[in-house]
Amino acid sequence: MTAIRCDQLLRLGGRASVSIAGAESNVAIAMARLGHRVAWSGRVGGDESGELILRTLAAEGVDTSTVVRDDAAATGLLIFEQRLPDVTRVEYHRAGSAGSRWRVADVDAALALAPRLVHVTGVTAALSATTRDALALLVRRAREGGAVVSLDVNFRSRLWSRDEAAPVLRELAGYADIVIASPDELELLGSDARALVAAGARDVVVKHGAEGATAITEEGEESVAAHRVRVVDSIGAGDAFSAGYLSAVLDGAGVGERLRRGTALGAFAVASAGDWEGLPTRDELDLVSVGEGAAIR
Repeated sequence: MTAIRCDQLLRLGGRASVSIAGAESNVAIAMARLGHRVAWSGRVGGDESGELILRTLAAEGVDTSTVVRDDAAATGLLIFEQRLPDVTRVEYHRAGSAGSRWRVADVDAALALAPRLVHVTGVTAALSATTRDALALLVRRAREGGAVVSLDVNFRSRLWSRDEAAPVLRELAGYADIVIASPDELELLGSDARALVAAGARDVVVKHGAEGATAITEEGEESVAAHRVRVVDSIGAGDAFSAGYLSAVLDGAGVGERLRRGTALGAFAVASAGDWEGLPTRDELDLVSVGEGAAIR
């Protein structure tokens, strides 16, 4: 989506900044900055907003060769309004957007890239019946093809209701090797973390925000604390965590390192403005542990 960030109440007008946003694109950018080869698949409108998205992703090293330019629909729009210092209000304009028209016919191109890992989120499933069908096909065929499938439940109540979301997300979770969720999102799946592992998930990762995260696997349970940083903007922290965790999965790291890298990226995300702009490169990961007020010379 195109992302517009307002510096005061939207109803009052005023200045705003323009960028891009989206759960999957945030993860793609984060992992590209960590040195992984990453592609993002979807649809954008045949408009300047679509060009902004493609240009930004390309500049961040993300492969957009399978993205469809849809001249029959506009690129989606997201507006952020900082209602209180620690409260962001979000307004979506995604109904009928190009992204909501991603479909089964688009899946082949994505899978032709032969990905090692396929990451999806519940946000895409919320957009339309066609995106739900495409997502179900993608995760099923990716799993059959030997790719690791990762699902971030990422429930958005402004896009669909819990009753609508629950059966769709449960189906997607059934194909996922890695399930990432907050405690309340696990309830949507109608199962606890250990039951999901017993049903076939390799990792179930529970995000606890400022309290850190926990991973449940067949070997047991491990938790790490979050880094303590000054919060500038909490939007995008969950996506950053997912990217850090998945990066460590691709590196063959153990559960503890996966969680630590996830919480490190989450800290970078909340300590800077924007969904993805402040995310680190691989050689910057240790900066999150540098003492307050330090200068790197």
